[in-house]
Amino acid sequence: MNKFFFLFLFFILGKLNVAEAQSSKHSQYNTAIGFKFYPGGVTFKQALNKSKCLEVNGYFWKGIRITGLYELHYDIAGVDGLRWYVGPGLHTSMYSPDINENYAGRNYIGIDGVLGLDYKIPSVPLNLSLDWQPSIEFGTSPGFVGGYGGLSVRYVIL
Repeated sequence: MNKFFFLFLFFILGKLNVAEAQSSKHSQYNTAIGFKFYPGGVTFKQALNKSKCLEVNGYFWKGIRITGLYELHYDIAGVDGLRWYVGPGLHTSMYSPDINENYAGRNYIGIDGVLGLDYKIPSVPLNLSLDWQPSIEFGTSPGFVGGYGGLSVRYVIL
């Protein structure tokens, strides 16, 4: 239930920026929602203007991790719809007490980065992205985490 509440909340917050995003003149998309593969979760992406986006990911692997990213997008010449992006972000993690790992049952906050490729398939309401999201977690056992990111498949709403 909480997973869907967070997803709904981020969707509504993203809609507040639709007016600005719709005024931009570009061949990309404004709002997209879908799934992220590895480690597995849901993803929501909202354009703020031609070159800036907000992305929210909810991962449900060994617990819950909610990540918010501010992305700067740059066109790749010669390929319509393909852009690369980079940016900072934040996350919070709540690991399940049932897993057999050192961080079982612990909660963390962290600073994230993202580096990736984003492709809006022309004439089809589908967006694909592939990225890496390294982070530094602060908590009982702080440290570098390099295993987040992956392939996102999103349905373009606007």
